[in-house]
This record gives sequence, structure tokens and C-alpha cells, in this order.
Amino acid sequence: MKTLIVFLLLTMPALLQAEDQAPTNLRGVLLEQLRTTHNNKDWFVDANTAVAGLTAEQASWVDGKGNHSVGQLAHHLIYWNRQTLAKFKGETPEKFNGNNDETFTKFDARQWAATVKELDDVMNEWEKAVQAADDKKLAAAASTIAHIGTHNAYHIGQIVFVRKEQGSWDPEKGVK
Repeated sequence: MKTLIVFLLLTMPALLQAEDQAPTNLRGVLLEQLRTTHNNKDWFVDANTAVAGLTAEQASWVDGKGNHSVGQLAHHLIYWNRQTLAKFKGETPEKFNGNNDETFTKFDARQWAATVKELDDVMNEWEKAVQAADDKKLAAAASTIAHIGTHNAYHIGQIVFVRKEQGSWDPEKGVK
């Protein structure tokens, strides 16, 4: 028993450190931020989990208090992820007329399955673009990319809130 206790005391710091490996460079930090809002389980819910299993009807539901539907929030995330990704890649983004409300209201419930796929796709594209970028480009865009992760997390939280209000959220998926 004494040998077991000594062994645990000696190995515990290494075990804890292995579980909590933080990224060691800018690319790693940015990828971690993007992935935890996309499809990696962390201490908050990721986008793929947040939208999984919803019907088009559920995705269109609004609470009548002025909050957006899950579908509207997902559409908004797609729009802004695409806009900033195009700029990051040196492409011309879709023309924006300055009315942010339209980034929510153009959601079409008939396209819900495509919206879910497009959200996953654009987040995958961000991760690939960050992985492929050189260090200079990453350094120049780091603040923008970090803000994308924050923006994603904020609206994903809203998605979970709407689902909780609606009664369609499974608390075993991350938020009790």
C-alpha cells in the first residue's frame, strides 16, 4: 500500500500535466479556440453539438421575446465566419450592406440540413486555413481569429439557451 501511495504521488503531476497540455505557439492557440467552438468537447458546448438533432421546425422556433431562433443564430455564424475567412484568404467577401439584422433573418428553415452542414464546413475551412498559414500571416490576423472564436462561443451559448427555453436541449450534452 505504501508503495502504491508513493507511486501515485510521484506520477500524479505528470498525469495532470499530460491532461492539461496547453498549446505552445500562436497557431496552436488559435486552432484550439476554433476547434473548441467547432467540434471539440471542452468546458463549453461546441457548435456541432449545439445544433445536432434539431428538426427544421425546432431550428425555426422563437420564444416571442425578441430572441433569435437556433437557425437564425447558425445562419449569422456562417455569414460572419465566411466573411472573415474570405478576407483572411485574400478573397473578396460577399458584399455587406451594413445591416447586421439580415445576417440573422435570411435563415430559411427549408434549408436547415444544409445550414448545419455549412456551419460545420466553414469551421473546418477556418481550421485548415489557420493550419496552412505562415507565421507572419497568423500574427497579423491573430486578433481577428481570436475574435471569431469568441463570437462563435457567444452565439453557440445563445443556441443552447434557446434550446433550453424550447425544451429541446439534452443537459447530458454539456450544460445542465
